Amino acid sequence: MPSGGPPFDLQVTHEGLDALVRAIRAEADGKQLRKELARNMRGALKPGAVMAKSGIMAMSSAGMGTGPSLRAAIAKKIRPEVKLGGRWSGARVKAFKTPGIRGFTNAPKRTNRRNGGWRTLTYGREPWRTQIGKRQWFDRAFENDTDQYTRAVHEAMEDMARRLASRAQQGNR
Repeated sequence: MPSGGPPFDLQVTHEGLDALVRAIRAEADGKQLRKELARNMRGALKPGAVMAKSGIMAMSSAGMGTGPSLRAAIAKKIRPEVKLGGRWSGARVKAFKTPGIRGFTNAPKRTNRRNGGWRTLTYGREPWRTQIGKRQWFDRAFENDTDQYTRAVHEAMEDMARRLASRAQQGNR
């Protein structure tokens, strides 16, 4: 290991995240460090998830039916997701599928569509009708703040990299 510098590349890129994860794995308490990094990265994306949830909750509702609320079910499934290692490494906010809500598994995707909406039965019977959601409610939640969330995730990665680098420097003394 070269003295004076970290044992890995400090670039904040996909490759930098992979290098950071490899360095964490090399540490004795690597599992705890990975959990902490993932928690910090999710925390950086939480404001975006909150904005997306408020975007779907602002969608108008006809209030028909006695079943669970479509908007609340979609909002409940919006979460920041972090994966470290494996086939995909990174952080994102994801609207997961809603299989238990009226058989409408792809509700987050369909309500966010630019065109078309989705087809549904009227009170469970014919005729079919097309419902239009609030277009791009998910996309608009991140429209102006993408750079802010990217910086926050990068800061979480850099904090962990600095922490590992200082450990490496202390170990060289």
